[in-house]
Amino acid sequence: MIIKKKSWPEEFQATLNGSKKFDCRLFDFDCAVGDTLLLEEWDSSTKEYTGRTLEKKITYILKTKEVAFWKEEDVNDKGFQIMSLE
Repeated sequence: MIIKKKSWPEEFQATLNGSKKFDCRLFDFDCAVGDTLLLEEWDSSTKEYTGRTLEKKITYILKTKEVAFWKEEDVNDKGFQIMSLE
């Protein structure tokens, strides 16, 4: 299955050059390992697609309804970070 999603320019470029090897999305659509994520670069200032696209194969999915693995008040205070590893 091909899943189309918007990607802001900074994240799109980082995915394109290989430094961003993850994607964090609201769990409001179905996907499975082996599906293709079609990223479409979106310029939020012009509210238009730039025309650049990038296809990435989904290799792992972590689905959760937890805000995080920490207390909600800690997340509200500090936020959380997602790290890409090599």
